[in-house]
Amino acid sequence: MIKSKKLLKFNEISHGFFGRNGGFSTGIYKSLNCGIGSGDSKNIVRKNLNLVCKKIKCNKNKLILMNQTHSDNFKFVGSLKKTRGKKINSDALVTNMKGICLGVLTADCAPVLIYDKNIKMISVIHAGWKGALNGIIKKVIFYFKKKGSNFKNINAVIGPCISKNNYEVKEDFVTKFIKKDKKNRKFFSKKNYKTYFSLNSYIKYEIIRLGIKNIEIINRDTYNSKNNFFSARKSIKNKVNDYGRNISVIMIN
Repeated sequence: MIKSKKLLKFNEISHGFFGRNGGFSTGIYKSLNCGIGSGDSKNIVRKNLNLVCKKIKCNKNKLILMNQTHSDNFKFVGSLKKTRGKKINSDALVTNMKGICLGVLTADCAPVLIYDKNIKMISVIHAGWKGALNGIIKKVIFYFKKKGSNFKNINAVIGPCISKNNYEVKEDFVTKFIKKDKKNRKFFSKKNYKTYFSLNSYIKYEIIRLGIKNIEIINRDTYNSKNNFFSARKSIKNKVNDYGRNISVIMIN
């Protein structure tokens, strides 16, 4: 488990970015696969999720996950009864309730954790390129503002994701970003006639544009096997038909 240096300053919250180590899964899912939607045994995945809850000191019945759709939809969790066991089609969760652990699953996309120390509100965001480009982070941050947040009190942490060195993209991908803003060209580079994209740098730029200064990037490339994270792209390259999911969580104690 990796901790954020910025979030560690706040005793009133617990958080963590988990890789693939320390779980019960075997084979291509070895070992802390937290993806209920994967082809792994559902019972084994639940055992893995229970391990995460123990590590965070969260009641296993109070871990909330999403059915992630690469969209700009988010859900405010104001009641455990209304969300527990329900299919939540969104790519971000927000709450100000104590004891509820919000989780986001990734396998190359970026997990983003948000915390406002003054209004005591947290969020997890699934920031793939589609969600990031379509404004999922902006929507969440402006919801914080609506609830009384001053942006100087917001801490944003961009977790482990695929690095620019391994995120090869096609020209139509580049066009989508340039069409939205010509300045986005700076997040692309060419090497040996191939084009590469920096997802975490783009996300950081989008957060900075909103006026937030307390930002941290955890530079761990999920594609690089030595870092021990699940990677969708790595699985595709190795012609494996499925892959596990990493989990990142945050909770108000």
